[in-house]
Amino acid sequence: MKRVAMILPVPLSAAALSNFAVQLPGTSEADGLEVNFFGCRNGARLLDSPHEWTLADVFSAEAGLQAWRDGHDAICSFSMSDSGVAALRSRVPVPVIGAGQAALSLAMQLGKRFSIVTMWSPWRLHMLENVAKCGLMDKLASVRDIGVRPDTHELLNGKEDFVFRKLEEQGRRALEEDGADVIVLGSTTMYQSHAYLADALPCPVINPGWAVYHAIKGILAMGLQQSKVAYPEPEYHDDALFAGVTDVTRDLSAS
Repeated sequence: MKRVAMILPVPLSAAALSNFAVQLPGTSEADGLEVNFFGCRNGARLLDSPHEWTLADVFSAEAGLQAWRDGHDAICSFSMSDSGVAALRSRVPVPVIGAGQAALSLAMQLGKRFSIVTMWSPWRLHMLENVAKCGLMDKLASVRDIGVRPDTHELLNGKEDFVFRKLEEQGRRALEEDGADVIVLGSTTMYQSHAYLADALPCPVINPGWAVYHAIKGILAMGLQQSKVAYPEPEYHDDALFAGVTDVTRDLSAS
């Protein structure tokens, strides 16, 4: 049984983590994977700015490093931000992938131009940056949002009817006005809308959480991991650098 760590780039309580985990099997014996979800000890909250992106990278890398030390065989950044992926690829000897890269790569297997439909405009800039890092700007039709502030704890619970219709509207506009032929959900917080949108829209709709799960399953089955030519090992290891930072997840779990 291979153990896979799914890292969320923000601090989350155990209850909030379970909201993400229900979309994937906790232990999938058929796939030979044990999947565990983790938040960060501290750092970013909403990933709404370059400052927050930096915090998410640092604390996601720390969480992934701890997951590797605890015996996980692979690490995934369970976010379209791919927080901490580059740093972890350089530091740990197990495969590391991000939900953003997995989803965008899958989009290009299924169509010629994709649009990302996300929750609110502050996430747009980071989406564009990540698409550029993947070398796919010429394949991006648009990034659209529905103007709804995300909730990393409750996700879409209680807002399904309103949010689903808004997402469908922006998805259709992406297809009809922007020239997209594949829609990518802009966050793993949006997975509850996937089945609705996949049925409502006349094109593939990609859930990044499922994309990263199936990508890491394939990478592990093939015995592959990132190139250390592309992601060289650091000469100096200072893994305890942030050990003194307050662990806010203790307070979240107690609340």
